Amino acid sequence: MRGMKKFLLAFMACALGASALAQFRVEVSGVGMTQLPIAVAPFRGNESLTHKLASIVQADLERSGQFRGVDAASAALDETSRPDPAAWRKQGADALITGSVTRLADDRFDVRFRAWDTVRGQDLGGQSYAVSGADLRHVAHKIADAVYEKLTGELGVFSTRIAYVTRSAGVYNLWVADADGEGAQSALRSTEPIISPSWSPNGSQLAYVSFEARKPVVYVHDVVSSKRRLVANFKGSNSAPSWSPDGKTLALTLSRDGGSQVYLMDANAPGAEPRRLAASTAIDTEPTFTADGKTVYFVSDRGGSPQIYRVPVAGGAPERVTFTGTYNISPALSPDGRWLAYISRVNGAYKLHAMDLASGKSTAITDTDADENPSFAGNSRLLLFATQQQGKEALMTTTIDGKVKARLVGQTGDLREPDWGPLVRP
Repeated sequence: MRGMKKFLLAFMACALGASALAQFRVEVSGVGMTQLPIAVAPFRGNESLTHKLASIVQADLERSGQFRGVDAASAALDETSRPDPAAWRKQGADALITGSVTRLADDRFDVRFRAWDTVRGQDLGGQSYAVSGADLRHVAHKIADAVYEKLTGELGVFSTRIAYVTRSAGVYNLWVADADGEGAQSALRSTEPIISPSWSPNGSQLAYVSFEARKPVVYVHDVVSSKRRLVANFKGSNSAPSWSPDGKTLALTLSRDGGSQVYLMDANAPGAEPRRLAASTAIDTEPTFTADGKTVYFVSDRGGSPQIYRVPVAGGAPERVTFTGTYNISPALSPDGRWLAYISRVNGAYKLHAMDLASGKSTAITDTDADENPSFAGNSRLLLFATQQQGKEALMTTTIDGKVKARLVGQTGDLREPDWGPLVRP
């Protein structure tokens, strides 16, 4: 199980595996407790284009777990139409989205949408975008974000990005993709392993670990320019980078003083002298900051087995957080500060758990047994993680309660080390 390797990588190199595929289709499964039935009519003028905007918007909304799609494939509407609310309620839709796509003289596209509350017969407003053909998928995600916010009052995450790692024919790739897995582009190719990608808070950079120096070292990669800088290449292993909320500090695991320990260092000063956060003779690794930047959660076997601890950034005694189970790793904290996600070994299976930090209650939220690397969406509503299904690697998202899951499926391939980017997207 790679969860065990992930813990050991704090102080020793390991190999990744198998083949890769960069494109996905999304399969949504499960039913939430309450889901708003919504119809997304085909956008007028979209018939001849490759990207079907209504389908992308509907898939985004369904993947959130907050919405249930209602068939609107035969509807002939656009954002100027005045729909019959009673007719749509009869079809089971409480909300309706209409829109259009028009090619402009400069070969850009004018994309418009409007949202309707069919229960109240209320026009909820709309928006227009002028975009290139290459940005049509992205604008569909932005429409889904806008609809999600109009109907839930919360921010959508569909126009954000994810990062993950694959290996194919001995070549490792660090990919950046849309939140639904589509539109993947390679940020880095290497014949040596790449692990632990971590998004910066402003979404413009990725920290990651590369073995191209024949040992793990930490780089920071600018996503737009593709330029990178070496951040940590101290004696021994340099691994598990994680950004502070203000983007000024990296928490990482170093073995330069003999054992794997958590350090803090200036993210903008490569080679700067790091500060050791907590001293022990145990393995301390996988640090991650709380949303306020005042605390770092990390994994340690100081109690005899890997468990999750937290320690103030200002210094102090580490406090144990997980007590159920003998093997708990890969902490991820929700941006709203409510949830801790982590991987727990249960009867030999590695399962994604979510802990309510206020009550300390923890629940397994998957039915798979090889989960790893959880990462929260920027609105704290969804989790991205890697797992295995039917013997194949897969990336999945799940709602916090585990009731609605979406599998980002490749025909073949090996997908791992996922990290969900922040709400901002340069």
